[in-house]
Amino acid sequence: MGRRSMGVEEEFLLVDPRDGSVCALAAAALDRCAKEAESEVEAELQLQQIETNTEPCISLSDLGRQVRYARGRAAKAARSVGAEIAAMATSALPAETSITPSRRYQRMRERFGLMAEEQLTCGCHIHVGVESDEEGVAVLDRIRPWLPPLLALSANSPFWQGKDSAYASYRAQVWTRWPSAGPTELFGSAETYHDTVRAMTETQTVLDTGMIYFDARLSQSYPTVEIRVADVCLHPDDAVLLAGLARALVQTAEREWRNGEAAAPVRLELLRLAGWRASRSGLEAELLDSRTMRPAPAHAVIDGLLEHVRDALEDSGDRAEVGELRDALLSRGNGARQQREIFRESGRLADVVAECARRTAPSGS
Repeated sequence: MGRRSMGVEEEFLLVDPRDGSVCALAAAALDRCAKEAESEVEAELQLQQIETNTEPCISLSDLGRQVRYARGRAAKAARSVGAEIAAMATSALPAETSITPSRRYQRMRERFGLMAEEQLTCGCHIHVGVESDEEGVAVLDRIRPWLPPLLALSANSPFWQGKDSAYASYRAQVWTRWPSAGPTELFGSAETYHDTVRAMTETQTVLDTGMIYFDARLSQSYPTVEIRVADVCLHPDDAVLLAGLARALVQTAEREWRNGEAAAPVRLELLRLAGWRASRSGLEAELLDSRTMRPAPAHAVIDGLLEHVRDALEDSGDRAEVGELRDALLSRGNGARQQREIFRESGRLADVVAECARRTAPSGS
């Protein structure tokens, strides 16, 4: 396979520009998109959020343009109904939620109760092209220990219901309440993967295969591996960095599989701990090293990730650009660090929301 395609889905909060509170205006914003035939913006579980999607891209520069364009379309739709979009993975201020009135989402509320109502979280999902389900599952098995560093890089949800959560990504903690969410055991084959998904749906616990919320899964709609572990990123360049790393991880895993290298038999319990530490501290403290599952400085773990995918980055021509994007993120900090810096300066969570909305999509978008 040549250079694999990449696509990005981003979820955003709809916020009131006057006080930073979330507002249930998704339906009105999407009506405006429908009238202008804008397909980049879609509904999500809550009326206080919307989602954007890029087209499949080959180059990182093209993906970056599409990410910014989609954010601009979403911002325009939000502003047309008196709101702004904010790339924050949780609401910094206390939030009342409203489930989107579709039959499926209403069934989710009936089955999961308060957990579904509280699920106002915004993620970033990266799609990377694969040639077959067998290849895709081989990739899923081999990228498992490398997903927590992606969460640490993207962590952008330090506040929850008006309080500092003490986590860099509190979204990750809220998200794992879903019974089908989180890391997975080794599958070994596409048959085992599909048998597992079928068995999960046959329990009648999750509604359908759309609720298979693994940290990484085979997409239902596209010939891709879908990596779902990340928070929505405050800066659009960070979403591009995640996509570049995700494609390199997929390419590296596929090469290992073709060469007959077995997937690392990392225990699920250790993967959960690695994900928890990435959620807790982001880039501000030690993470678990993806190879050894022992504590190591966060920057060393990120360096280890780039070293792991170095050959794939070279092959795709992305090594220099990904390195620059990584350096920029580490310099400015992930979204969690930026949100806390804003709060330290102003002391007002409303200012955090306003500044995050400004950084998400400038008013000229």
